[in-house]
Amino acid sequence: MAPRQTRAAVPSRIGGLLAVPVLLAGLAGCSGSDDEPTARATPSATAAETSAEPTPEAAAAPTGPIGPGCEQVFPAAGGAPADLATQPVSAAVGANAQLSTLTAAVGAANLVDVLNTREEVTVLAPTNAAFDALGPDAVPALLGDVPRLTSLLTHHVLPGRLAPADLVGDHVTLNGDPITVAGTAEAPTVAAEGTLAGAAPATVVCGNVPTANATVYVIDQVLAPVG
Repeated sequence: MAPRQTRAAVPSRIGGLLAVPVLLAGLAGCSGSDDEPTARATPSATAAETSAEPTPEAAAAPTGPIGPGCEQVFPAAGGAPADLATQPVSAAVGANAQLSTLTAAVGAANLVDVLNTREEVTVLAPTNAAFDALGPDAVPALLGDVPRLTSLLTHHVLPGRLAPADLVGDHVTLNGDPITVAGTAEAPTVAAEGTLAGAAPATVVCGNVPTANATVYVIDQVLAPVG
């Protein structure tokens, strides 16, 4: 709870710049001078060519799903789950077998309606494997402690539909506490100390997936609320 260069065209005025030394050389030849202006003009032509050397444009920001596991998380959609765009976020998450633990947790905390009626949010959705990594007793304990569970789940919700480039940075969660997303637009991460297990950073399995009211990033760690 995500993967994106052309070179600028050489300005047409270079042709005009390159033609100047040649024209000067022709005029000097007509004057009968023994000087060699063409040889002296060559460095100017070279400088013009060098200064006009095109440079690569910045890489375009990713616009579709990102992450290495989209085909595993959304196999029926071939890794591009466009069909989820019309479903509220809880329904989109609930339809995914790899997010069944998260679905159960959202139900236990009575947050289904809260998530479905929130407009323009970003949900960081931990996989079942992320919850399993907490140990066999962790999930039952969470499900039995609704205040703690609510704090945990709302820590995974950020205001606004965040594109990958916007996800990287500092945010305040729906729980009211801070979270920092590091890495790049193609591979956002949350440091290990920001996860509940504390053993490895959280990475995006498949993200930038739109639902009717939220953008979802499936992640491989459960995040820890601050405090």
